Amino acid sequence: MRPKAEGILESSLYVADVARSAQFYEKIFGFRVISDFGERGCALGAGVHQVLLLFRKGGSRTIQSPHDGDGELHLAFAIRPESFEGWEDWLAENGIAVEEKRTWELGGRSIYFRDPDRHLLEIATPGVWPIY
Repeated sequence: MRPKAEGILESSLYVADVARSAQFYEKIFGFRVISDFGERGCALGAGVHQVLLLFRKGGSRTIQSPHDGDGELHLAFAIRPESFEGWEDWLAENGIAVEEKRTWELGGRSIYFRDPDRHLLEIATPGVWPIY
């Protein structure tokens, strides 16, 4: 019988400047550093039992670690429907350009924007997927 996974525990982004990115995620989302790996990166608490890892691009190559990546990636963060307009205001107050707003077939709404490394971030209300 196949064992059951309990969900996604951590996700990684690869960034040019770890301190700058950590400050961005702390300011915009309220995520706090829960572990500091020095120049190599850090871990941010990103929700209940969820970790966002920030690794410096190329920073793990010298220690024979499989952690490295490149390119513009995508992450979506869950928000409550009643906070959607508040998020629009918060992004505008912080000078963050919205690339797209979308209403989905199931009634969910999303806002897309970029982090300092041009990773595409999405905040989404329930109704985006059949499971959310």
